[in-house]
Amino acid sequence: MTKAEEAAENQRRRARKELELFGPEHSRRPGALTANETWWCQHYVWLKNQGYLLRSRYAPDWVPSWEGTERNPFTCEDGRATRFGQVMDATRVSDGSYVSLKIVKKSRHPHEVEIGQCFMSEPLASHPQNHCVPFLEVLSPPNDEDRQLIVMPLLLPFARPPFDTFGEVMECFRQLFEGLLFMHKNHVAHRDCMWMNIMMDAKDLYVEPYHPVDPQMKRDFSGRVKHYTRTQRAPKYYFIDFGLSRQFDPREANPLEYPIFGGDKTVPEFQNNEDALVNPFPTDVYYIGNLIREQFMDTKLGFDFLKPLVDDMVQNDPNARPTMDVVVERFDSLRQQLSSWKLRSRVIARNEDIFETVYRSATHWKRRIGFIVKRAPAVPRFQE
Repeated sequence: MTKAEEAAENQRRRARKELELFGPEHSRRPGALTANETWWCQHYVWLKNQGYLLRSRYAPDWVPSWEGTERNPFTCEDGRATRFGQVMDATRVSDGSYVSLKIVKKSRHPHEVEIGQCFMSEPLASHPQNHCVPFLEVLSPPNDEDRQLIVMPLLLPFARPPFDTFGEVMECFRQLFEGLLFMHKNHVAHRDCMWMNIMMDAKDLYVEPYHPVDPQMKRDFSGRVKHYTRTQRAPKYYFIDFGLSRQFDPREANPLEYPIFGGDKTVPEFQNNEDALVNPFPTDVYYIGNLIREQFMDTKLGFDFLKPLVDDMVQNDPNARPTMDVVVERFDSLRQQLSSWKLRSRVIARNEDIFETVYRSATHWKRRIGFIVKRAPAVPRFQE
């Protein structure tokens, strides 16, 4: 029996097992495999042969750990389904590191792999201002000319766990601004740099590995995982998802493209005429400015000092927006004007209630005094 036939037979056995366990409506039962997970189950053996091990949930011989018990599937490690069908976590067998696998269809996003690999080539790959997610490897699934599989580090959304201090937020903004400027200097417009496409490498933030589907839990689901603050261990932030990105000829002073909507639908120049060509670089400036406005200024207290800069970044006229090199310069000037007291101050959500305020303020001050005694910098700087 060939490996393909063996994999197909394993899948048939698995389907029969699921039918026995969950019945014909198993996709609606708690803990059952979802339609989005089918592809990964079918490629479990192939991925293992490539050096990447999926969680036991996706193995051909998987038996749910709650089978025959009264346990709730959602309290079990293997009962949690992946949120996005095109992205899966795995363990790299060679060194035990945790990675993400992303399916990319060349017919839909023909430039994503090319642009990611561009930033993985030297001298760009080792440049300290490079904040494009590393492409560790690109795999080609068998018998599928359209799909490619990008291997990346396992990352978390950039604001999870929450920021503790203004200094931590300033370091995040510094990295994002320099990272987007780095892309622009290399003539690449991201074209979708909204909040969902900004992540961080949080492995050093956690005392022990977190679960990729529920990062509040330990990887084995034996309890809640503990984490440090960013002041204690500053993470690196990354731009992901280059599906809409484009690299332009350096000789083009004003490259033009038709509007293409990403996750942020509020871009002013896209609202009236979708057939009008626009320069995508000022649109990137809008995206990152609007991220700061919506995720911080509108939802948290104390970020008014950024208003003049952000207002300029989100102007309706794209030609009036500052370029990213100007943004970096102005931001650095603003940051230097902030006192140590401000930078060490707690980030407070506008909707925080009085009980949260009392508890979080007490724990924050305990940490803050400790950092001052230890002379920890008010703005934690990521070190490669």
